[in-house]
Amino acid sequence: MDQKIDFAEVDKILELHGNEQRNLITILQSVQAEHRYLPREILEYIAEKMGISLAKIYSVATFYENFSLDPKGKYIIKICDGTACHVRKSIPILEKVRETLGVSAEKPTTDDMMFTVETVSCLGACGLAPVMTINDKVYPAMTPEKAMELLQAVREGAAE
Repeated sequence: MDQKIDFAEVDKILELHGNEQRNLITILQSVQAEHRYLPREILEYIAEKMGISLAKIYSVATFYENFSLDPKGKYIIKICDGTACHVRKSIPILEKVRETLGVSAEKPTTDDMMFTVETVSCLGACGLAPVMTINDKVYPAMTPEKAMELLQAVREGAAE
Protein backbone atom coordinates (compact mmCIF):
# COMPACT_ATOMS: atom_id res chain seq x y z
CA MET A 1 0.00 0.00 0.00
CA ASP A 2 1.64 3.20 -1.16
CA GLN A 3 0.03 5.60 1.26
CA LYS A 4 2.06 8.71 2.03
CA ILE A 5 2.49 9.07 5.78
CA ASP A 6 1.70 12.51 7.13
CA PHE A 7 3.97 12.77 10.16
CA ALA A 8 2.59 16.26 10.88
CA GLU A 9 -0.72 14.52 11.63
CA VAL A 10 1.11 12.12 13.97
CA ASP A 11 2.73 15.11 15.69
CA LYS A 12 -0.75 16.60 16.24
CA ILE A 13 -1.91 13.33 17.80
CA LEU A 14 1.13 13.25 20.08
CA GLU A 15 0.61 16.87 21.06
CA LEU A 16 -3.08 16.34 21.71
CA HIS A 17 -2.60 13.32 23.97
CA GLY A 18 0.78 14.13 25.49
CA ASN A 19 4.07 12.42 24.88
CA GLU A 20 3.88 10.26 27.98
CA GLN A 21 4.00 6.47 27.92
CA ARG A 22 0.75 6.23 29.91
CA ASN A 23 -1.02 7.77 26.88
CA LEU A 24 0.28 5.18 24.40
CA ILE A 25 -3.02 3.30 23.99
CA THR A 26 -4.93 6.51 23.31
CA ILE A 27 -2.27 7.60 20.82
CA LEU A 28 -2.44 4.25 19.02
CA GLN A 29 -6.25 4.46 18.94
CA SER A 30 -6.04 7.89 17.30
CA VAL A 31 -3.50 6.69 14.74
CA GLN A 32 -5.66 3.69 13.90
CA ALA A 33 -8.76 5.87 13.61
CA GLU A 34 -6.87 7.94 11.05
CA HIS A 35 -5.32 5.08 9.04
CA ARG A 36 -7.61 2.08 9.82
CA TYR A 37 -4.47 0.24 11.03
CA LEU A 38 -1.08 0.94 12.65
CA PRO A 39 1.55 1.47 9.95
CA ARG A 40 5.05 0.34 10.95
CA GLU A 41 6.56 3.68 9.90
CA ILE A 42 4.28 5.51 12.32
CA LEU A 43 5.04 3.10 15.15
CA GLU A 44 8.76 3.67 14.59
CA TYR A 45 8.18 7.43 14.58
CA ILE A 46 6.14 7.29 17.80
CA ALA A 47 8.82 5.18 19.50
CA GLU A 48 11.46 7.76 18.60
CA LYS A 49 9.31 10.75 19.58
CA MET A 50 8.20 9.22 22.88
CA GLY A 51 11.59 7.75 23.75
CA ILE A 52 10.27 4.22 24.19
CA SER A 53 11.26 1.02 22.43
CA LEU A 54 9.50 -0.17 19.30
CA ALA A 55 9.17 -3.55 21.06
CA LYS A 56 7.15 -1.89 23.84
CA ILE A 57 4.80 -0.33 21.29
CA TYR A 58 4.40 -3.65 19.46
CA SER A 59 3.68 -5.43 22.75
CA VAL A 60 0.78 -3.03 23.37
CA ALA A 61 -0.42 -3.09 19.74
CA THR A 62 -0.46 -6.89 19.60
CA PHE A 63 -1.95 -7.41 23.07
CA TYR A 64 -5.19 -5.58 22.31
CA GLU A 65 -7.39 -7.26 19.73
CA ASN A 66 -8.82 -3.98 18.43
CA PHE A 67 -5.45 -2.88 17.06
CA SER A 68 -4.42 -4.03 13.61
CA LEU A 69 -0.94 -4.07 12.10
CA ASP A 70 -2.39 -4.93 8.70
CA PRO A 71 -4.14 -2.44 6.40
CA LYS A 72 -7.93 -2.65 6.49
CA GLY A 73 -10.56 -1.62 4.02
CA LYS A 74 -12.85 1.37 4.21
CA TYR A 75 -15.70 -0.95 5.22
CA ILE A 76 -14.91 -3.48 7.94
CA ILE A 77 -17.38 -6.34 7.86
CA LYS A 78 -17.55 -8.53 10.93
CA ILE A 79 -19.52 -11.74 10.81
CA CYS A 80 -20.31 -13.31 14.14
CA ASP A 81 -19.58 -17.01 14.60
CA GLY A 82 -20.52 -17.26 18.25
CA THR A 83 -22.77 -20.11 19.31
CA ALA A 84 -26.12 -18.42 18.59
CA CYS A 85 -25.00 -17.11 15.21
CA HIS A 86 -23.26 -20.35 14.25
CA VAL A 87 -26.35 -22.42 15.05
CA ARG A 88 -28.43 -20.00 12.97
CA LYS A 89 -26.10 -20.48 10.00
CA SER A 90 -23.55 -17.66 10.01
CA ILE A 91 -20.97 -19.72 8.09
CA PRO A 92 -22.92 -19.71 4.77
CA ILE A 93 -23.13 -15.91 5.14
CA LEU A 94 -19.37 -15.68 5.70
CA GLU A 95 -18.65 -17.98 2.74
CA LYS A 96 -20.95 -15.99 0.40
CA VAL A 97 -19.47 -12.63 1.45
CA ARG A 98 -15.90 -13.91 1.02
CA GLU A 99 -16.72 -15.48 -2.35
CA THR A 100 -18.43 -12.31 -3.60
CA LEU A 101 -15.59 -10.03 -2.49
CA GLY A 102 -12.80 -12.42 -3.47
CA VAL A 103 -11.27 -12.55 0.00
CA SER A 104 -10.33 -15.33 2.41
CA ALA A 105 -9.23 -15.87 5.99
CA GLU A 106 -5.62 -15.47 4.83
CA LYS A 107 -6.36 -12.40 2.66
CA PRO A 108 -9.27 -10.62 4.35
CA THR A 109 -9.02 -7.29 2.51
CA THR A 110 -10.03 -6.58 -1.09
CA ASP A 111 -7.32 -5.33 -3.44
CA ASP A 112 -9.07 -1.97 -3.80
CA MET A 113 -9.00 -1.51 0.01
CA MET A 114 -12.79 -1.13 0.11
CA PHE A 115 -13.69 -4.16 2.25
CA THR A 116 -12.15 -6.21 5.04
CA VAL A 117 -14.00 -9.33 6.20
CA GLU A 118 -13.42 -10.69 9.69
CA THR A 119 -15.06 -13.29 11.86
CA VAL A 120 -15.60 -12.58 15.54
CA SER A 121 -16.51 -14.84 18.45
CA CYS A 122 -19.39 -12.68 19.63
CA LEU A 123 -20.90 -9.32 18.79
CA GLY A 124 -23.15 -9.33 21.85
CA ALA A 125 -26.35 -9.43 19.85
CA CYS A 126 -27.25 -13.10 20.24
CA GLY A 127 -31.00 -12.46 20.18
CA LEU A 128 -30.60 -10.98 16.70
CA ALA A 129 -28.56 -13.89 15.30
CA PRO A 130 -27.08 -14.34 12.83
CA VAL A 131 -25.49 -10.91 12.98
CA MET A 132 -23.12 -9.00 10.73
CA THR A 133 -21.70 -5.52 11.25
CA ILE A 134 -20.30 -3.03 8.80
CA ASN A 135 -18.17 -0.39 10.49
CA ASP A 136 -19.83 -1.35 13.79
CA LYS A 137 -23.42 -0.87 12.54
CA VAL A 138 -25.38 -4.03 13.41
CA TYR A 139 -27.37 -5.89 10.77
CA PRO A 140 -29.56 -8.58 12.38
CA ALA A 141 -31.15 -11.80 11.12
CA MET A 142 -28.79 -12.04 8.17
CA THR A 143 -28.95 -14.54 5.34
CA PRO A 144 -26.54 -14.92 2.44
CA GLU A 145 -29.11 -13.15 0.25
CA LYS A 146 -29.55 -10.23 2.67
CA ALA A 147 -25.77 -9.95 2.93
CA MET A 148 -25.50 -9.65 -0.87
CA GLU A 149 -28.19 -6.94 -0.92
CA LEU A 150 -26.34 -5.08 1.82
CA LEU A 151 -23.00 -5.30 0.00
CA GLN A 152 -24.66 -3.96 -3.15
CA ALA A 153 -26.19 -1.07 -1.17
CA VAL A 154 -22.78 -0.24 0.31
CA ARG A 155 -21.19 -0.31 -3.15
CA GLU A 156 -23.90 2.04 -4.43
CA GLY A 157 -23.50 4.32 -1.44
CA ALA A 158 -26.97 3.64 -0.07
CA ALA A 159 -25.86 1.97 3.16
CA GLU A 160 -23.21 2.54 5.83
